Amino acid sequence: MVRRRCYTKLEKKVPVKTLLDESQLNNGVEKLAQSINETYGDRPLTIVGVLTGSVVLMADLIRKLKMPLRVGVVQTSSYQGTERGALTINSDMMLDITDRDVLLIDDIFDTGHTLQEVRDLMQRLGPTSLKSAVLLCKTGCQKVDWMPEFVAFDIPDEFVVGYGLDYNGEYRNLPFLACLEPEDLGEA
Repeated sequence: MVRRRCYTKLEKKVPVKTLLDESQLNNGVEKLAQSINETYGDRPLTIVGVLTGSVVLMADLIRKLKMPLRVGVVQTSSYQGTERGALTINSDMMLDITDRDVLLIDDIFDTGHTLQEVRDLMQRLGPTSLKSAVLLCKTGCQKVDWMPEFVAFDIPDEFVVGYGLDYNGEYRNLPFLACLEPEDLGEA
């Protein structure tokens, strides 16, 4: 891993370790898009992104998809810093998915609880099919009995930021994926 320095809004230097650089991320998203294109072909697809972490992935991914698309979002919240709390789901901005092929997009699949609850909610709305795609899957952290159908990268169990992922609302804008060191957590 390459060590980089980035700056927060307070101009404080925060050390991070690069896990995936821009080129690796672009290649991973390209492969993810190829798999999705092969799976759906020309069938219309409804994309639902989980806010806020999936925004960067969703923006890059939909430009590489070839089928007709509808794009919507659902907002979830469960983390304060590195601790998971109660999950809240706001589906007010989600499109009607009844009788449609739906692809749920999220940034990271670790325990799987968030994506599981969103999938359960969406399944009750009667889609024709429902699959999920994630940028990252944390190795060995899953606590649910299923896996996303499309995964760009398997990563170690580290706290990652960048490319849409945050720590206390910061670092989403990093164009690479980085691991925060334990001593960095709590300082942002």
